[in-house]
Amino acid sequence: MENAKKTNTPYDDVFRTLLNDCSSLIIPVVNEAFGEHYSGREKISFSPNEHFLNQQGGNEEERITDSSFRIEGEPVKKYHIECQSSSDSSMLIRFFEYDTQIALDEGKISGNVLTVTLPHSAVLFLRHLTSTPDSLKIRMVTPGGTVEYDIRVMKSQQYTLEKIFEKNLLFLIPFYIFSHETRFEEYEKDKTKLRALQEEYEQIKNRLEELLNRRAISEYTRCTIIDMSNKVLEHIAAKYISVKEGVKAVMGGKVLEYEAKTIKREGIEQGIEQGIMGTVSILKNLGLPSQTILVKIREQYNLSAEEAEKYL
Repeated sequence: MENAKKTNTPYDDVFRTLLNDCSSLIIPVVNEAFGEHYSGREKISFSPNEHFLNQQGGNEEERITDSSFRIEGEPVKKYHIECQSSSDSSMLIRFFEYDTQIALDEGKISGNVLTVTLPHSAVLFLRHLTSTPDSLKIRMVTPGGTVEYDIRVMKSQQYTLEKIFEKNLLFLIPFYIFSHETRFEEYEKDKTKLRALQEEYEQIKNRLEELLNRRAISEYTRCTIIDMSNKVLEHIAAKYISVKEGVKAVMGGKVLEYEAKTIKREGIEQGIEQGIMGTVSILKNLGLPSQTILVKIREQYNLSAEEAEKYL
């Protein structure tokens, strides 16, 4: 069986950008796909996305996964998630190649035993058919017996806006436009239907604003979600000018450029918070009582009693 190489699309780029720039957004996706219960505050550690697969004749071929990471919970678990605009016959081959290489990269030899741990794997389908399965399976027939594991399937088009915000699946927002793809021609010809689509995106923008105001997300995260939504829109609706311009008029243009000052201010605030935490750590190591530490950080950083309490 030949090796399968994935052709990257703009949607893969959006997936990786979200994962790298707003990594905490992937945790609710993991919860949804694997039935986990992470709080969202866990540390995420990324594995190298580039893997070199050994070929016949001693050659190596570079492959890039969409996401390979571990979540530092109890216990630590490895995950591998691929983004697919639609299913293809070579996908399972790629999963097997990636999963085994990820496992081998961190394999451990003890005496005469090599132990490898395969990651928990899932695929996010941006498009799906009624025949698209809810899970995929890899079965390995070994001399020691048969081993098999499931690859979980998420179908982005099945998630309504209400479900996305209820389950905190903000990672899916840039791909939400896929659920309207089959109606682009209608929207292009009918201004009333186009307006209904715009109203949905006004909901998205308003609810992101609400999350921002509650400090559930940062300004940078909000901007990135909107910017990536526009990038997906540019490609999926390239032939539908009214759809593309209509949604962009609601969501805004290149927001990351215009919000630079706000983002910079957030960076300063994060730096101050790290400074407070460092000061508290030093004072604790000096053996000072909690009440004295509270007084000192309130004076130094101009904090209210309630704000100071959260650092102890």
